[in-house]
This record gives sequence, C-alpha cells and structure tokens, in this order.
Amino acid sequence: MEKAVHETGYQFPNQTKFYRGKVRDVYTINDQLIMVASDRISAFDHILPRPIPYKGQVLNQVATHFLNATKDICPNWLVATPDPNVAIGIACEPFRIEMVIRGYLTGHSWRVYRSGGRELCGVVLPEGMKEHDKFPAPIITPATKAEEGHDEDISKEDIIAQGIVSGEDYAILEKYTQALFERGTEMAAERGLILVDTKYEFGKKDGVIYLIDEIHTPDSSRYFYLDGYEERQANGVGQKQLSKEFVREWLMANGFQGLEGQMMPTMPDDFVRLVSDRYIELYETVTGQKFQKIETADIAARIEENVLNYLNS
Repeated sequence: MEKAVHETGYQFPNQTKFYRGKVRDVYTINDQLIMVASDRISAFDHILPRPIPYKGQVLNQVATHFLNATKDICPNWLVATPDPNVAIGIACEPFRIEMVIRGYLTGHSWRVYRSGGRELCGVVLPEGMKEHDKFPAPIITPATKAEEGHDEDISKEDIIAQGIVSGEDYAILEKYTQALFERGTEMAAERGLILVDTKYEFGKKDGVIYLIDEIHTPDSSRYFYLDGYEERQANGVGQKQLSKEFVREWLMANGFQGLEGQMMPTMPDDFVRLVSDRYIELYETVTGQKFQKIETADIAARIEENVLNYLNS
C-alpha cells in the first residue's frame, strides 16, 4: 500500500494561523494562504479513519485545472502550486455559506424529494420527477458553512435576512455560481460526462469577491457518464457515477450515515485501493490528462521543502 498523508503540522516562517479542515490543512502567512491537500476523505461530514493514497494530489490538480479554466468568469484566489498537494493563494474573508447548485434530482435533493419534500432552500421542486431526472433549469440550494458538524440548508431569503451575506453580494455570488456551473457543464460534456451538482465557496478581499477553495473536484462535485444516461433513466436503472458517492454507499451498506450513535466502519485495504483508483480515474476522465503518481516515500518532507523553496523565492 502506497503511503498517504493524513495530516501535517508545519511551522513556516512568518506563519500566523493554522486551520485543519475536513481535507485540507491551511496555513496563513501574511495575506497568503497555503492549502495542503491531505489524503483524508470525508463523508456525511465525518472524516474517515484511513487516508486514500494520491487523493490529495488528485484534488489539488483537478481544482487547479478548473480554476485556471474559469479565470475569465470571476477572480479566484489561486496564485501558485509549488507541489502536487499544495495550492498557494490570496487570503480572503470567506462568506459563511456554500453555493450549492444542482442540475439533477440526485443525492440530498432526491432524499428530500423521496421523503415527500417539494421545496429545498426555498426552491419549489416540480412534481412527477424521479431520481436522477434533470431539472428544467439548475437550482441553487445554499448551505451554511458549519465549523463543526453538518452544514445546514438555507434559503436565499434567510441568508440575506440574517445578514450572512448582503443582497448586493448575494446577487454576485448567484451570477458567478450559474456561470461557473455552465462552464463546468460544458467542460464535462467535452469529456463525455454530466456535471450533476457541485458547490462553490467565495470570499472577499479589498471589496473584491473571489472564488476560493476547490472547484469541480470529486469531493465537491458529482458526475454521471453521458453515454447511456437517457437509456438508463428510461429503464429505471441507476446512473453510472464518477464521484465519491460510492464511498457513501459503502458506508451506508456498513451501517453508517453520520447519525448519532452509529459506529464508523474502517475501510479494508482492498477498498482503500479501489477508492484511490477511482480518484485517479476521475482525474484522467475529467481533465483528459494522464495522472502522474508523485513519489510518496516521504510526502510530508517533500511538501515542506517545496513550500519553503517557493516562499524563499
């Protein structure tokens, strides 16, 4: 089994803050953020016990690919990628919401619909839909960004009423979200994929709104294979997905959905390898590029050396 980086604990020169997210370890140096994409994997808002080899490299490189491809739509935070697992960029004040956008009745939206719900985050859902059907137009279903525990659905109206985001800023977030999803959908189609749903995070610095964090990665997005989608829908067959939904399905099959009192199962070696292979498959399918496995003998030392070389330059 290849080595994986579960967490880091660097002390970089002039470092002022450190934050550990579900997947990334984030270091602040003056007005720069150093985001280290670990190999941790989360599901149902819980971090699983075992890291996945190459997952951090996949996430970082997929995010870089799409951030570079969407610079014309809105400003983004990325400045440099000195290591396959590292992104360095502008430190912004984040908005405390995630802009979730859905093109299809899948995942969380389907679970709400199946239980009888016909409204999600203030958006009315059409009657007569079945799982994985396409919405007449993509819907934005924001979620609060929780420091711990589950993110919560919230409507546009409540976001503005509670002062989480101003009406003026929200209009910009909405515009960027729709344009980014449209671009992501076009790029996915070119690769024989359907971008089903995704989420974007934004921040603000000196009055400018930036796209921050990752975009269109398997941790933030769900993809279907385009070929055979219509036939599978017509026959009531499950869609072929390229996402980490299969990890959630494995957890559910092993009695875990993130609910209180449930014991999280530990993935066996063969399933860890399968998850790693699926992430690499996603990278190659989404980007059209061959994945180059980076040396994993001492990932932590390699990352530190590359970041220090960047900072010193």
